[in-house]
Amino acid sequence: MELIWIIDAKYVEGYKIALTFNDGLKKTVDLAPHLYGEIFEPLKDIDNFKKFHVSDWSVEWKNGADMAPEFLYTL
Repeated sequence: MELIWIIDAKYVEGYKIALTFNDGLKKTVDLAPHLYGEIFEPLKDIDNFKKFHVSDWSVEWKNGADMAPEFLYTL
């Protein structure tokens, strides 16, 4: 399998983000069911959730939370 990473991400609504992967796949993922655990709890505040950016390989938030691009690819 080719290495997968995210090249673009846009906020959609709620906890949904539209992602573009390096292989050209575009999809919208709903991360609401995946915001559990200490690092992700602060992202349940929608204002915090919206403040993501694309790092070198995935989507990342100010508190250091990120999700593996391979995981996001399979959602």
